[in-house]
Amino acid sequence: MAKLNTAPNLPDPDGFYEALVKMTSGLDDAAAQVAMSKLVLLLANHIGDEEVLREAMTIARGEAEN
Repeated sequence: MAKLNTAPNLPDPDGFYEALVKMTSGLDDAAAQVAMSKLVLLLANHIGDEEVLREAMTIARGEAEN
């Protein structure tokens, strides 16, 4: 049974956050939301483990402690 890794795992989290902000820079709210949704779906497909993805959704909603 896979478990979501919530420990710090990015070599450059600040750089990633900057790239994430830049990805939506200049987009209106609707277009930014579409871009973020596409990113989530691409990453979900890459992860491919529905149990891990559901755990991530629960944590993202604030319904569980990580």
